[in-house]
Amino acid sequence: MQTVMLKLVTIIGETVLAEQLSDELKSLGAKGFTATEVRGEGSRHLRAGDIPGHNVKIETIVSPAVASSILEHVVQKYFSHYAVIAYVTDVSVVRGEKYV
Repeated sequence: MQTVMLKLVTIIGETVLAEQLSDELKSLGAKGFTATEVRGEGSRHLRAGDIPGHNVKIETIVSPAVASSILEHVVQKYFSHYAVIAYVTDVSVVRGEKYV
């Protein structure tokens, strides 16, 4: 089986950002995404139970160039105003042509 090396971009943030982030990912070159409702605790020691609602985790598999664009965009637009984290992981994908 042949695979293609791509990037998995994961963004975790306030649910209120889900629709806007989804639209922006597509405009930055992502072909699709997966969004799930999540909860947890981070450096601010807040859990979703401490504030109304959950967080959203949005994942997309993209080329390295698109991954860089997405991360730069998220850092510039959201980091100073929202509780958001973002990271990128190398992934080996079957049918890689679907993602680029």
